Order: sequence, then structure tokens, then C-alpha cells
Amino acid sequence: MIRRTTALLYLIFALFVAACGNGALPFPTPAQHDLVVLTRSGPLSYQAGEDNAASGLEHDLIEAFAQELGVGVTYRTVEPGEFEAQLRQGDYHLAAAWLSPHSEASLQGSAPIFLTRDVLMQHEASLPLTKAEQLAGKTVHALAGTRQAATLRQLAHKISDLKVVEVGTGDILKLLEAVGEGKIDYVAIDARIEDIANQFVPNLRSTLPLTDELPIIWQFGPRPNAELAARANAFIDRVQHDGTLARIEERYFGHVRRLNQADVVKFLGEIETTLPKYRRFFESAEALTGIDWRLTAAIAYQESHWDPNATSPTNVRGIMMLTEDTADHLGVSNRLNARESIIAGARYLVQLKEALDPEVGEPDRTWLALSAYNLGPGNAAASRRLARELGANPNQWYEMKRILPLLAQRKYYERVKGSRARGGEAVILVENIRSYYDILQRHEGAWQRPVTRLPASDKSASDAGSGKKAKAKPKNSKKK
Repeated sequence: MIRRTTALLYLIFALFVAACGNGALPFPTPAQHDLVVLTRSGPLSYQAGEDNAASGLEHDLIEAFAQELGVGVTYRTVEPGEFEAQLRQGDYHLAAAWLSPHSEASLQGSAPIFLTRDVLMQHEASLPLTKAEQLAGKTVHALAGTRQAATLRQLAHKISDLKVVEVGTGDILKLLEAVGEGKIDYVAIDARIEDIANQFVPNLRSTLPLTDELPIIWQFGPRPNAELAARANAFIDRVQHDGTLARIEERYFGHVRRLNQADVVKFLGEIETTLPKYRRFFESAEALTGIDWRLTAAIAYQESHWDPNATSPTNVRGIMMLTEDTADHLGVSNRLNARESIIAGARYLVQLKEALDPEVGEPDRTWLALSAYNLGPGNAAASRRLARELGANPNQWYEMKRILPLLAQRKYYERVKGSRARGGEAVILVENIRSYYDILQRHEGAWQRPVTRLPASDKSASDAGSGKKAKAKPKNSKKK
């Protein structure tokens, strides 16, 4: 009887394991299990930022999915050269690393989320390649474990003397910087990265598509959890239709085509020559307000190109282009004093952010505050009223980008008892600042708060108060 019961229990356990996906991780639950996500560093997938603040197109999508499930997320980041092995190992719920369907049928994937293709990037001064056959005798780099590396390996079977170099560490932007500096000739990338890359390395171009359009999916691995896969596919279908995916895409791509090549080249030059003169003032502003010094610097560049003597025909003046009323409100005695103007501009941004509704999250809170920096608080408030009138969400920059330009039309601004305002200019200002801020984050480090060290006398008193003995001076010591 005991043996029969034991056998029955083993059978039930075996059926349970099979039902869970042949050894899949348990379905994530709020009380017990996080959603375990396999990923790798990249501008489209996952990037660990300063102060442990992660970002990335797929990261934001994963966070929205986890919120729907009511669970936390554990990210397992893997170096490019190790990713394929980890993908096959399968000890994760899903892999989100800008992946296309895998050649191995055992790796189950989700419904398509995006469409993209692989392209070849080269220096703008090099002869363009327009046919795959022209890759003969060329050396092309790609990150190991990526779809681009697999694409190049397939091409190498057909094209004589095509040399493929798979780089096992680092990130794609580092490789593209090497192309811009003339250290390597060609890099295979995902086409979605091109616009982002051109903000940082403006002397690149793509001339040769390496594949047709391909889907981007999440991989559930060799031991998928069937319930989780069903929930993920339902989530993907929903966000593609309810605007969630479009809003997330806007965060990463909505501004990247605003600056042209000449704008970026000029800005990179000003970072080298002009920014060092004022950097200490931007850092002082961060110390006083908490606003990232690079964001304040981006605002100042958009407003005045870092010219402390800038003056507009409407008497807006200084490096932060403050109006006379705003300067008086902030206690600025001289708008042409760079330090005063910069600190006042950062303080003003803080006030504009604090004036927004508490439910406005980041980064929308910052972008909306920047539009108010340009329009003034009154016109910004009118634009939010107009958004509500038109059924748009006033707390989302994605929505407000199409509402703000309407303030230039009488039928709209009179509808909310406002005045005519150039809301389209505010959108351009915000989008430009976003691009300048991205570039500064890439090229300039975060401000580090100085470590306060106690003077020797204070340290002795502190040691005495803590029960530590201060060392006695030798009795016969002599001054030198």
C-alpha cells in the first residue's frame, strides 16, 4: 500500500513538472517569485545608468509587463560573448535583448513586438557599399552573440574573403565610435540604433542593408512557462493597440532626428572648447538644486549656445535666457552673470517641476517642465487644460507634443481662456534639449559630491568622544 501511494505521488509530481513546462521556473508571483529576465547591455534593451537607474526600450516594456503581473523583476545581464550559451541554458522566465526568432526550434519565442533589419555602418568619408558582393576582402565587426554576428557568418559562407570579427565585450556604441575615429572600417548593427548612434558619432552612415525586415521578440527559452508565455503574448497585443508601446518608443526615438549632422558636430566642438569655462557653475547648480548639471547645461546651450551675454529682441537675456520678471522672481541681480543665471535657471526648473500634478512621472515631468520654461507657467497650464478638453492625457509628453502647437490657433487658445502662444517652438526646444542631454550624458561624467573630511583637530575630538585614544606626542620632539 505504501509503495502504491509513493508511486502515485511520484506520478503526480511528474505530471506537475511536465505541466509547468519541463522544469520551467515557477510562474512569478507577488509574494514569492520575481520575473527573471535574461538581457544584455544595449541602447535598445537594457542599460544600467547612474544611481542604479536602468533604462532601455525593452527594459521599460518589461517593467510595464511586470507591473501588469504585480511582480518585481530580476535582470540577469550577460556579456555579448556569453549570451548564446545562457540563452540555451534556460534558467530565466524570458530573454529580452533585442532578439529575433532563433534557428533552434526548441527556443520558443513571443509574438513579434517590433520590426527591424541589420545594416552596415561605415565612415561617411569611405566609398559606399551598395551590394553584398562588395564585402569581399573586407573586415566587418559585430558584437558576439547578436543577430548581426549570425548574419555576417551566413554572408561569409557566400562571399569570398569576408572576414568577420565578433567582439565579446563592450557595447555597440563603442564599436561605432571606433568607426568614427577611423580605427575600424565597418560594423553591422540593428537599423533601429542608427538614429541614436548619429547623435553621438555624426560622421557615420549606413548604405547597405544586410537583411530583410525581421521581427523582434522575447524568447521564453527551452523550458517555457506556458502560462507566462500566454500572458506575455496577450500583453504584447494590448500595448501595440492601446498606445503604451508608442509612448515607450517616443521616450527613446521621439527626439533623435531633431538635430542634423551639423548641429551635432558643432555641439561636440563646443563641449570641448566652451563648456569647461562654465562647468563649475552647472555643477554648483546641481549641488544646490539636485538637477543634473548636464541637463542644465543642455538647456543653456539650447537657449544661448553658452553665451552669457546673449540677448533676444524681447529682452530675454543671459546664458539661461531669463525674462526680467523671472529673474526678479528668483532674486537675480545681473542676468549677464553666468553663475547667477545658471543657478537661477536650475531653481526655476525645480519650481516648474514642483508645480505639476503629483501623478506626473519621470521623464514626462522634466519634459513638461521644460516646455513651461519656454512658454511660461500660464501658457503651460492652458495647454494642459486644452489637453483635457480634447481627451488627451496632460501628464504625458507623448500626448502634449501634439497639443502644444494648437496654442497658436485662436479657436483653441480661446477655448481654454488662454492667449496665443508658440507651442510648436516649445516642442522643438524640449526635443533639442533631450538630444543635447543625451550627448552630454554620453560624453561627460556625472557630478560627484565632494567627500567632506574632518580637520585633524575635529578628528581628535571625535576620537575622544568615541573612546579612542589620541596618540601622544613624543616628549622630546623638536620643530624642524
